[in-house]
Amino acid sequence: MGSGAMRESGMIPGEAISDTARHSARIAGAPSPEPVNRSYRDLDVYQRLLQLHLEVHKLSLAFPPFEKYELGSQIRRSSNSAPANVAEGWGNDHYRMYLLGVFRAIGEIQETQHHLQVAMHKQYLEADRHRDLHAKYEECRRMLRGLAKRLKEANQ
Repeated sequence: MGSGAMRESGMIPGEAISDTARHSARIAGAPSPEPVNRSYRDLDVYQRLLQLHLEVHKLSLAFPPFEKYELGSQIRRSSNSAPANVAEGWGNDHYRMYLLGVFRAIGEIQETQHHLQVAMHKQYLEADRHRDLHAKYEECRRMLRGLAKRLKEANQ
């Protein structure tokens, strides 16, 4: 996702249309010329990760009974941790803590992708469904990488 798309989606709290506009608004004391995310709930990536968690949770409940508390529990926890880390990072005042939450969310996405691959190899998950979920998680991972890049740029 390019920086223009990042700005349009409003992924960074308080980000204005451009660096110059943000600087000008700050100097003038004017409100941001673009809608501001008031909560992590407003982030597109958070909404997507939450929806993916709900999908993965439901899917994991169909695993064999002995896996519900093994692989099932692991996949439910990692899929829930990705949006939770985005939410936790959002609440910190320092951008580096927010950045840490973003990187932890990326790690949880990768862990969830691993568990989904294991589920597919154990034949608890169809290959087509695995590809679909993997692609959705990859899109979220790319969005988070873009967010991390913008956070670093905005705070240099």
